[in-house]
Amino acid sequence: MLESAGFHVFGLLYMQQYHTAEDALQDKVILVTGAGDGIGKVAALSYAKAGATVILLGRTVSKLESVYDEIVNAGGPEPAIVPLDLNGATATHYQQFAQTIREQFGKLDGVLHNASLLGYLRPFAQIEEKEWQDIMQVNVTSQFLLTQALLPVLKLAPKASVVFTSSGVGKTGRAYWGAYAVSKFATEGMMQVLADEYANSPIRFNCINPGATRTKMRAKAYPGEKPESLKTPEDLMPLYIYMMADDSNGVNGQSVDAQPK
Repeated sequence: MLESAGFHVFGLLYMQQYHTAEDALQDKVILVTGAGDGIGKVAALSYAKAGATVILLGRTVSKLESVYDEIVNAGGPEPAIVPLDLNGATATHYQQFAQTIREQFGKLDGVLHNASLLGYLRPFAQIEEKEWQDIMQVNVTSQFLLTQALLPVLKLAPKASVVFTSSGVGKTGRAYWGAYAVSKFATEGMMQVLADEYANSPIRFNCINPGATRTKMRAKAYPGEKPESLKTPEDLMPLYIYMMADDSNGVNGQSVDAQPK
């Protein structure tokens, strides 16, 4: 395991200088949640371009179909589409999903937990219970249930990588970020527990904090911000591919900032 401070610099180095081999993810099967939009969509396209068979999980079928078409039209391996609302899915749904992956693909080499709910930026005292529950369900509970269900399938891969999506407000709490910030603290904790439990196994667990990125979620949080001032999801992909590729084997339990603070 690398030291956290050192890996912060190391992560930025790979963000800027890592050159992706065309077949960096050849023959890998990678699940991406929230694959219909933003970073999830770009990650799915990038993983497919690098040779992976991508399982596209999201809530909106039309968006997943659009990503599917882009991958196929670009000559990538045919992906799979899994329409699933993480806010309503149960443990049984995830167990059935994991069994389907095992039957159809025989293994799972990677998971990018990208789907998240932002909610509304507001004072803590004004957070509504329903909003809190929805954010915790999607950002924490669904990741717990999905990861738990997928562990047996991940063990079938020679080397497997699980990447959670963190946030700066999940490391240092910030006023008005309420339930979202708390959920990202929980995400960091979940990753650390798993990384420690599986430290001597072929499965590695890490977080990526994408930072300020040109996405719809960012625009919702900062409506007055100029989008052109932000990195695009494409700019971040060297790090996202590195963390899924065998090059990062041995990197475990780290929370990597994709952009300088």
